Amino acid sequence: MRAETRHQMKEDRFNQVTMQAWDRLVEWSLANRMLLIVMIAVLVVVVCGVFGGWYYLDQQDQQASLELNKAVRTMNMPVRPSGMPAQADYPSFASSQERATAANKQLEDVVSKYPHTRSADFAHYFLGSTAVDLNNTSEAEKDFLSVSNSSNDDLAALAKFALASVYRSNNRAKNAIGLYQQLISKPTRSVGKATAQLELAAAYQENNQPLDAKKTYMEVQKDNPSTPFAQMAMTKLQDLK
Repeated sequence: MRAETRHQMKEDRFNQVTMQAWDRLVEWSLANRMLLIVMIAVLVVVVCGVFGGWYYLDQQDQQASLELNKAVRTMNMPVRPSGMPAQADYPSFASSQERATAANKQLEDVVSKYPHTRSADFAHYFLGSTAVDLNNTSEAEKDFLSVSNSSNDDLAALAKFALASVYRSNNRAKNAIGLYQQLISKPTRSVGKATAQLELAAAYQENNQPLDAKKTYMEVQKDNPSTPFAQMAMTKLQDLK
């Protein structure tokens, strides 16, 4: 009986404490109901803001993607042979410069209107490509540099690869060599190791480093037997002799 009595007393104390805590909570809620209302309102605003922000960014990215695709289609439109008139049902351009100018404008619109989207990074890359077509190497360098640090490894690699070509066209082989070495140490799906090695060897040749070029071509052959890469490396080695 004593054990039962002690157990009952414990239950009574527990119920008493629980009811006291509940009473205090009810009293606090009644006394601070305006604060609770404000807190709930703030929570609703935050949740709606997060959802609204996500929805807005998603809509922005979709629209940016559509406009980027339009610009890429422009870049791929044919150039008419000299003297051929334009045809209304067959879009084309009179020159590659005219095409690059039109695409460049569309790409700039994507970057300016949707700066915080993934499409804007790709637009920057293509801006560099159109700048090359327009012989504006300073703009091309700026655009490729802006993408070379992208969180998208494949896109960043493409930008470095293109930037290296810009450097080589301006007799800056040492800068190009550094970029190729980065790409070799960290290959991606867009720029494989062998691709970067072949361009590195070519840059060595342009910089009067035939021994480094030969060594690189031999590495390509060794690492990629019975592949087109090995065949290209062998052809280049024969030219070096």
